[in-house]
Amino acid sequence: MNKFKVVLTKEKKQKPNPDTLKFGTVFTDHMFVMDYEPEKGWHDGRIVPYAPLELDPAASVLHYGQEMFEGLKAYKTKEGKVQLFRPDMNAKRTNNTNERMCMPHIDEDVYVDAIKALVKIDSEWIPDKKDTALYVRPFMIATDNYLGVSASKTYKFIIILSPVGPYYESGLAPTKIYVENEYVRSTPGGTGFAKIGGNYAAAMKAESKAHEMGYDQVLWLDAIEKKYVEEIGTSNAFFKIDGQLYTAPLYGTILPGITRDSMITVMRDWGYMVNEQRLAIEDVFKAAEEGKLEEVFATGTAAVISPIGELFWNDKHVVINNNEIGSLSQKLYDELYGMQIGEKEDIRGWIVAVE
Repeated sequence: MNKFKVVLTKEKKQKPNPDTLKFGTVFTDHMFVMDYEPEKGWHDGRIVPYAPLELDPAASVLHYGQEMFEGLKAYKTKEGKVQLFRPDMNAKRTNNTNERMCMPHIDEDVYVDAIKALVKIDSEWIPDKKDTALYVRPFMIATDNYLGVSASKTYKFIIILSPVGPYYESGLAPTKIYVENEYVRSTPGGTGFAKIGGNYAAAMKAESKAHEMGYDQVLWLDAIEKKYVEEIGTSNAFFKIDGQLYTAPLYGTILPGITRDSMITVMRDWGYMVNEQRLAIEDVFKAAEEGKLEEVFATGTAAVISPIGELFWNDKHVVINNNEIGSLSQKLYDELYGMQIGEKEDIRGWIVAVE
């Protein structure tokens, strides 16, 4: 299946001012919807006017949280070409999440084709101001109207679009991070590697606490020993210590970030040693005391890269790189964002054109 039914809206919305865009508050004219039933599989893929969903009050997603979501962006080059960044990786990660959540596999080509078709129809919504993009949110929900605890048999797959500015209003200004040692985000054998709403809902209590204390985000430690660094908020974390990079390994408790993978590839191409290994928070602070902690940054689709200027753990404060963005962080942002908007050469085949 690579063609979808299209019903265009009769009343187009007013486009937002690109100078005042916030993240995820405005949505485009159309959305993609596709249904799943055991007898038919995925069927009736269609692009329709953006509108509220109609769900039975007993829908499984509302009671047992059987759902998943993804996030990627569409960009417009100076020449007016529309392009996506590694959407095949989002499709693969979707199916990894689906496997964990007992949800049906979706053909990855259909998945990417649906994104491309919807983005093409609403391409006039892509802002062209620096540090803006069209955020793409594919998601899947369980729709059986049944209150027994079991995997749903029916599902909806939906894609919506939102023109966005920087994820953090401060842009690339370094953020203040609170190291969380009370709550945990995920455990081995759990759903930490899956892209599901439950992971984010469980994180809100710690993030709320951090905000009340004047911090922008949380650095999560492992759930078992509360010793090893894992993620920063909803993003992957990197630490540059004495010239080498360290980031948590993929063993089921953190999200296998597409930006993470891209950054690692680029840094290794540049000759950096990138260690995917467990790193104790105590060693991070020891490196800071010895003057070896050079940069800390978070990576993810929403922000691309977010430099960290301060860490707080067990009544200890560390200021990183004079609370300024590090040279590597800036270089990585320029490389990836430059590639995404067509100003840097794509030598790895990561860019997918929307034609």
